[in-house]
Amino acid sequence: MSVPLPTATFPDGQSVPALGLGTWHMGESRAAAASEIRALQAGIDCGMVVIDTAEMYGSGGAEEITGQAIKGRRDEVFLVSKVLPSNASRKGTIAACEASLKRLGTSHIDLYLLHWPGRHPLRDTVEAFEELRADGKIARWGVSNFDTVAMRQLSALPGGSKCAANQVLYNLSTRGIEFDLMPWMRGNALPLMAYSPLDEGRLLRHPDLGRMAKQLGVTPAQLALAFVLARDNVIAIPKSSSPQRVAENRAGAEIRLTAEQLADLDRLFPPPRSRQPLQMI
Repeated sequence: MSVPLPTATFPDGQSVPALGLGTWHMGESRAAAASEIRALQAGIDCGMVVIDTAEMYGSGGAEEITGQAIKGRRDEVFLVSKVLPSNASRKGTIAACEASLKRLGTSHIDLYLLHWPGRHPLRDTVEAFEELRADGKIARWGVSNFDTVAMRQLSALPGGSKCAANQVLYNLSTRGIEFDLMPWMRGNALPLMAYSPLDEGRLLRHPDLGRMAKQLGVTPAQLALAFVLARDNVIAIPKSSSPQRVAENRAGAEIRLTAEQLADLDRLFPPPRSRQPLQMI
């Protein structure tokens, strides 16, 4: 029997598994659609029910793939999608959300994010989010690719304190947020979503990580995910189009790293010693 997945909790008390499924680069090829759907369904089957997508991914194609994968299983999953900054005006946010709902084949999104800061006033985006929430089209909202300064600015806006999450780039190779953003998020009881927790596959080819993984009897991917999942209230969303790789990722959530092993990873991938600009992909 599998070890239960660690969890993360939103400010409203909703808890979700801390290991989910990403969909970046899905929905871009008709030939790959069937395998992408199977991979998402395999993830749901093993408890990885947080599915992260966006209107940008595959120009809506990833949302369509996600909609097909969850057909008949909507109540099992926690859906996350995102509005593009170019669409994030008051009216544009509402129209974008309605288009995403149609592609996803659902009446509501569990967490709706602003994909990154843009030209539209953040106040207008927040007002649109709150309108969508009042109408039951989204359950909660948040942001993505916001650094500590941007999070403070958001929290100072009317309604800004309703922000439920921030999704940013975070993995062994990209640890800058540990200096200031992660402590700020923790201090405000906000979960952090980590995209590209395997550094788009580059960590799988890292020789030192590979040697350490071999010594522990795990794969580099599992070790990299175990590092992210060791952080409190962090949700990792690796993307995979292979059910076998999804199963490998799920097994990585069962690894409990010791203090000594975490120290070894710190030596291989040093944590930040000062504030760094937020990195994005």
